[in-house]
Amino acid sequence: MPKLSTRLQRFRKSSPLSFRLLAWILLFSSVFTLIASGIQIYSDYRKDLSQIDNRMMVVESGYASSLARSLWALDQKLLQTQMEGILSLPDIVHLRLRIEPDSELVMGDISRGSQTRSHSFSLVHQGDEMFKLGELTVTADLERVYKEMERKVGIILATQFLKTFFVSILIILIFQHFVTRHLSTMAAYARDFSLANLSRPLVLDRPETPSNRNDELGRVTDAINQMRERLNDDLARQERDAAEIHKFSKAIEQSPSSVLICDRQWRIEFANQKFTQLTGYDAKSIIGKHPGSLGENDVENRESRHLWQSIRLQVQRVGVWQGEVNSVRKNGERFWEQLIVTPIKDAAGQATGYLILGEDISIRKRYEQQLLRQANYDILTGLPNRMLALDRLKLALAQARRENTLVGVMFLDLDNFKHINDTLGHDAGDNLLIEAARRISSCLRGTSTVARLGGDEFLVILPGLTGPDASSQVADRILKTFEPPYILNGQEVFVTTSIGIAIFPTDSDNSGTLLQHADAAMYQAKHKGKSAYAHFAPEMTEVSHERLQMESRMRRALELQEFELNFQPIVHTDSGNLCSVEALLRWNNPTMGMVMPDRFIPLAEETGLIIPIGEWVLEEACKAAVEWKKITGRDVGISVNVSPRQFRDPGFTDAVMRALSNSGLAADQLELEITERLILDNSIETAEILRELDRAGIRLSVDDFGTGYSALSYLKSYPFDTLKIDKSFVQDVMKEPEDASLVRAIINMAHSLGLRVIAEGVEEEPQTHFLKQEGCDFSQGYFYSRPLPARDFENWLKTNQRVQI
Repeated sequence: MPKLSTRLQRFRKSSPLSFRLLAWILLFSSVFTLIASGIQIYSDYRKDLSQIDNRMMVVESGYASSLARSLWALDQKLLQTQMEGILSLPDIVHLRLRIEPDSELVMGDISRGSQTRSHSFSLVHQGDEMFKLGELTVTADLERVYKEMERKVGIILATQFLKTFFVSILIILIFQHFVTRHLSTMAAYARDFSLANLSRPLVLDRPETPSNRNDELGRVTDAINQMRERLNDDLARQERDAAEIHKFSKAIEQSPSSVLICDRQWRIEFANQKFTQLTGYDAKSIIGKHPGSLGENDVENRESRHLWQSIRLQVQRVGVWQGEVNSVRKNGERFWEQLIVTPIKDAAGQATGYLILGEDISIRKRYEQQLLRQANYDILTGLPNRMLALDRLKLALAQARRENTLVGVMFLDLDNFKHINDTLGHDAGDNLLIEAARRISSCLRGTSTVARLGGDEFLVILPGLTGPDASSQVADRILKTFEPPYILNGQEVFVTTSIGIAIFPTDSDNSGTLLQHADAAMYQAKHKGKSAYAHFAPEMTEVSHERLQMESRMRRALELQEFELNFQPIVHTDSGNLCSVEALLRWNNPTMGMVMPDRFIPLAEETGLIIPIGEWVLEEACKAAVEWKKITGRDVGISVNVSPRQFRDPGFTDAVMRALSNSGLAADQLELEITERLILDNSIETAEILRELDRAGIRLSVDDFGTGYSALSYLKSYPFDTLKIDKSFVQDVMKEPEDASLVRAIINMAHSLGLRVIAEGVEEEPQTHFLKQEGCDFSQGYFYSRPLPARDFENWLKTNQRVQI
């Protein structure tokens, strides 16, 4: 034992870290061993108790009925034999049989002071009635269990302790070999480390392997060697400091920003070359002067000194000052300068001087003013934009409250502007907006404001009105200025406007509601027939609310799957055989019922919702055509209407190709119906889109031909396949000779251009004979079938199998 104690002392002194690690390992291992051993011993103890309890339950289940029969038969010998059999079971040491009414039979002994467990059960005879014959109490001795537990405690503790001890010793030996001996090497290297031996690196006595280089000892070794290298570099860097200081002084001298260095009393000590270029003051002439006293004008110097007094206080309080200053050059020219003023502090944190950096920002200030104008004025027309108009409206309302006057708000919307924009192009639309802005402005007095809210919408603010009639007079003047034609792209175009008027405070006392009421009145003016104005009335809010409600419901219609397609067949005029089908969009809203396209399509175009709706129509129509092929066994073409807003969307072509790819429909089975007014745009983008679709094999059709401007000169320029005659001409073809002549001319003209012709709105049999006689290729209308929902149209297909391609 003395030798072991001596060895531990030496071990503790030579490797204190290993000794502490050993102590902690032994401590925590011993605690863990005790806890684990206790859990194991307790588990075994509970298992033994459970076995005894199970054994006594087996006694009850196995002997209860036989003991009851022996008692009932009063067979004492058999009863005794049965009880001796129970006593022969392991751990069962005592039996007590209480016999009704007051007899008792006892067998076995219970040692004094021993731990026991007992179990009692009743002995019952079952005949016509149930008789309780007695109760047997079985007692088991737990002495064997406790002896077994004591034996396990000794064995487990001894084996666990020895295992823990030897594992700990092994861990310490491994730790010494892999860690502590290298730590001792590092300590010796650190004691000898000095500037004199920076060239000798730290090297550990172990293999140079990737794993060793990346472990903690390897990283510490690398860190020490890197520190040695950095110290070596620092020595070289000190030699370069003088050159660096010289370079920094040159950098300040040649800085693109003007630099002033002042002493503690704000006297100039240094000015760089850029300061001389920026201000015109020679650096030597201003040494010793205050930055706010450089000019020769006393008034300017007084203003400058007042500014610098504020700067000095700010720097003392906050530590830095930064701002924009309208400075003066030596020649008296003013310019905008960005200044940053910071103190130069010593090691104790005390200001020993001040650094002033300056930059000419005159160009930037001009850009800021330009941006400010762009933020408040419409770039195209030069009128105030929505933001500035709302500010002026609020000011006008505040002034009207003070002076108890009226303010008129007029909401203007150009009639058919979208049609002109689509037909003549965006350049013509911009010119129209510029001229409209000029005409509206010419009708107003100096205190009034006209603003462009966006698109073709204008706002007029009329402050200081003496009565509501004054706004009507202004509206009349504006409508009259719109009567002369506009010259757009060399042709005369007549454009009117619709005006809605709301009066403060009669119609509302806040700007937001006032604008809403003027907007509602404008829509009422449009319903009058356009080129009109209307004053707000309370019932108009219901119409405006209905429009907002429809827009809100339409935004969720796709998500809620409220849109559906109806299908109308297109047949060969001469045979009546099915050629293709036109897909017609319907909106079935739970609240509004079935909404027809003429109610929601214009709103969808205005809000841009027509783009996702149009993509959905393309997808569903192509899928339906594929399903019809399965029903008929033959290809059935599908025609889909395309709105101008949808056509001009950058993703339109991709959406068409995606619909064909997703459905598997052949490109030549899809026909896109383009409105006549769209092709009148004659823009490069329109032509390219049409040619791209044609190259893909998709058929193109001119829809509602004859209802818009003449498009004959453009038909030969675009790759159209079909021309559709509008139903307004077809329906009176048997009654009006002019309509018959027009239809005949359209058919001949289309055939001469190599186009096929579809007549829409065929409702009577005589019309079919006329069209057949004139050589019209295809017909469509109620005579053949009304537009049908998908399921009804499938039934129509099954009963009308005359499909011809």
